[in-house]
Amino acid sequence: MTWRVATVVERRDETATARTLVLDAVGWPGHDAGQYCDVRLTAPDGYTAVRSYSIANAAAGSRIELTIEDIAQGEVSPYLVETAMPGDTIEVRGPIGGWFVWRPEQLEPVQLVAGGSGVVPLMAMIRARRDARSIAPFRLLYSVRSPHAVIYERELLQSAADGEIALTLAYTREIPSGWTRTAARIDGPLVMQAVVDASLQPSCYVCGPAAFVEHAAALLIAAGHDPARIKTERFGPSAP
Repeated sequence: MTWRVATVVERRDETATARTLVLDAVGWPGHDAGQYCDVRLTAPDGYTAVRSYSIANAAAGSRIELTIEDIAQGEVSPYLVETAMPGDTIEVRGPIGGWFVWRPEQLEPVQLVAGGSGVVPLMAMIRARRDARSIAPFRLLYSVRSPHAVIYERELLQSAADGEIALTLAYTREIPSGWTRTAARIDGPLVMQAVVDASLQPSCYVCGPAAFVEHAAALLIAAGHDPARIKTERFGPSAP
């Protein structure tokens, strides 16, 4: 893999703390839904910082969409979220990863489980399914702190309304008015209610902070899902 110069061509607000940057990376070889790329920023004094970010869009030529959540005291995310504007350039390397991916030829049911910004690579899978006009059944269980923290809210609700996915939202700190479930982490009863029946042998993709991923994977196993069919991805920095 080589580093490529990518130009920011669009910037979209997703939540108060999350932004999507649409990049044009000339020579980008394409990617599978679920893969990620490295981003490298270089300061005027030559200091570099590298972080990995999941790709949010289905393959679209040289275009890459990265949805980044601002991390307090982070080295890279504050610049990407608060400062980067159309016309700016950054370096990218990828695509990376070949295990945590969904491809259109997969026809089995798919269970997606996301915690916070862990929804990003799963959104790429939903978009890839839509582009491919796949008939594979998709379900998404999405855990967030509050209604204001739902990334891609409008698109997810529209996808659910159109029958592309079955969507279940879970709130851990603040719930919307009229919500029947109390604010809490996802648990066994919710998983039994919201996810694909284990007897259908779905492929499961779980992404989010490490503690969330471990908790969610354990709940899926307790609900009878085959551990070999549960693919997980945890947040973490990338090596230079």
